[in-house]
Amino acid sequence: MTLATTGELVAAARADGRGLPAFNVITLEHAEAIAAGAEAAGSPAVLQISQNAVRFHGDRLLPLARAAAAVAESAEVPLALHLDHVEDAGLLRSSAEAGFSSAMFDASALLYDGNVAATREAADWAHRQGLWLEAELGRVGGKPGDAHTPGVRTDPAEAAAYVAATGVDALAVAVGSSHAMTERTAVLDRELIGRLRAAVPVPLVLHGSSGVPDEELTGAVAAGMTKINIGTALNTAFSAEVRAYLAEHPSVVDPRRYLAPGRDAMADTVRRLSSVVASVPSPREPAD
Repeated sequence: MTLATTGELVAAARADGRGLPAFNVITLEHAEAIAAGAEAAGSPAVLQISQNAVRFHGDRLLPLARAAAAVAESAEVPLALHLDHVEDAGLLRSSAEAGFSSAMFDASALLYDGNVAATREAADWAHRQGLWLEAELGRVGGKPGDAHTPGVRTDPAEAAAYVAATGVDALAVAVGSSHAMTERTAVLDRELIGRLRAAVPVPLVLHGSSGVPDEELTGAVAAGMTKINIGTALNTAFSAEVRAYLAEHPSVVDPRRYLAPGRDAMADTVRRLSSVVASVPSPREPAD
């Protein structure tokens, strides 16, 4: 299947009132697992490569990007390639030639005016390249500024002004989730999600979704979230399966023996969470 674009998948999910799962890729096994799990769920998905993943691969973007793109192109469901949490402008500018249709430019550590200026410049560049650009306003937990600290959650009026000032295509918002959670205990502010959905004309993105229980995910989509980012849940499933395999087979040295069950565990996680996220009908799309 031809590589899909993130913008097309997000627009379709939003129009249908459903969520679009977006999964983080660190290794080739991640990409293969995401494709297999999405196929099993019959759901489109986004393969995301973060700036941290690029750093892990020696700051070389192309090898992992081309491998992920090749996996996506061979899948039986629509998959898109997204560059996530980019803070480095040089890395952002390498995304177009690497096959990405979208990127998330993260200037959320800056004060509001600095965030607006940096993101406006990034959006202008991205749009000239035909790329869809996501940004973040507020402080999602797991980075400096805890998800429950007063004042870090995204304000709807400020979010509307931010989108108008930057021209971004989607907005990641802080509503109670945290990055890198290994327990699914996050409680989201659904009332705030609804107010953000009413105030902001572009799709909303939930980061840190691995720590969000199923019922909270379905509630978030029903309240107005569209793109649902998931990363740590895959790593948790992978690591648990690899540990179990090596504990049972301590003499194994061939990595294929333990990578295969780890990849299968990630694929099953992708299948299950894709079914949760993409199966929620919602009447939130307003009439034009």
